[in-house]
Amino acid sequence: MTRLLHRTTRSTPRLAVAARGITIEDSEGRSYIDACGGAAVSCLGHGHPDVLAALHRQADSLAYAHTGFFTTEAAEALGARLVADAPEGIGHAYLVSGGSEAVEAALKLARQYFTERGEPQRRHVIARRQSYHGNTLGALAAGGNEWRRAQFRPLLIETHHIAPCFAYREQHEGESAADYAARAAGELEAKIAELGAENVLAFVAEPVVGATAGAVPPVGDYFKRIREICDRHGVLLILDEVMCGMGRTGTLHACEQEGIAPDLMTVAKGLGGGYQPIGAVLLSQKIYDAIAGGSGFFQHGHTYMGHPMAAAAALAVQEVIARDNLLENVREMGAHLRARLEEVLGDHPKVGDIRGRGLFQGIELVADRATKAPFDPDLKLHARIKAQAMGQGLMCYPMGGTIDGQRGDHVLLAPPFIVTRDDVDEIVARLAKAIDLALAELPS
Repeated sequence: MTRLLHRTTRSTPRLAVAARGITIEDSEGRSYIDACGGAAVSCLGHGHPDVLAALHRQADSLAYAHTGFFTTEAAEALGARLVADAPEGIGHAYLVSGGSEAVEAALKLARQYFTERGEPQRRHVIARRQSYHGNTLGALAAGGNEWRRAQFRPLLIETHHIAPCFAYREQHEGESAADYAARAAGELEAKIAELGAENVLAFVAEPVVGATAGAVPPVGDYFKRIREICDRHGVLLILDEVMCGMGRTGTLHACEQEGIAPDLMTVAKGLGGGYQPIGAVLLSQKIYDAIAGGSGFFQHGHTYMGHPMAAAAALAVQEVIARDNLLENVREMGAHLRARLEEVLGDHPKVGDIRGRGLFQGIELVADRATKAPFDPDLKLHARIKAQAMGQGLMCYPMGGTIDGQRGDHVLLAPPFIVTRDDVDEIVARLAKAIDLALAELPS
């Protein structure tokens, strides 16, 4: 009997015993293609020799040093690399152990920035419905995943949510991309006016929405409008690239494709590729300068922040991605993945939308293509697809609640950056079979 509290008490997960490249093997000898990178984490796949060598070197010299006493070469080198590769205006990095920690730190940095500047009344955080920013209480409060928020709502800080930029579900028939972008961004303007611009701290958004809605990209000049609105009202823009960043969409940072830069950015998952737990907040120089010119002390911290083993692994991951030109492979294989999904599932009567960027693609399932009506949530189609996919030797990332936290089903794909054309073809073939098998289980 397991003594772990797993994600569900209804069953114990399969026991993983080995992994190499894009596959994981369980204790019964079955092999699974990791077509979702776990949760868009394993960007280099498993067992990469360069990363393993970097971990061995770091362990041999220094496994841990508390940042209240020391910095380390590994942490300093990673920070320098992150800033060198960052969007314009980013001046420093703050290393943590994961995405939720990064979002918590970003919210605190935003708050402290304004207190250092003599604007303590700025307290309101605005985000979007159907977003996900992490599971710690501050991050959960910022997020718009209602299923995750519901039972913990009494513990959450007050936050405010506007509509997502979700073309498949929100764009009106006959409405142009430009008009929809303007309408969606206009919700932020209206919410700031309602709260009072002088009271608003930050707007938080995923450039490409991840797990909650299934690889939803923005439309038109939506984020340029968002950036302009934030600038005009002195509101900080926090971009959450924990899932969609670090190369996943075909550029190192997803916001590059929007032509904007944030005031704060959170990264994790693909930063360390799963080889160690790590995340980071990238902060603009103006935020650093406000703290440095004020109290000089960021009132926050974690025991394992700046961990040298994690930093060494992340630096090695980023060096391999650059050296092997893997972002080009993300773009090429992302285009092939999208093409194969369209060929195999584009006319499927129960597939409503295929969307995403790079090696970050989502498939939304519907009961009726014409009306976009979702399946009954009680059917738990997403869970059925996951089970059938595992039976086909495929790891994918299905979720429910795509539309509003309760209704809707989608499947997220986020394979490692090292995938080949043959890998992509096999992933799509296995997924298509899993979808059909899951649909065949439904009551007629």
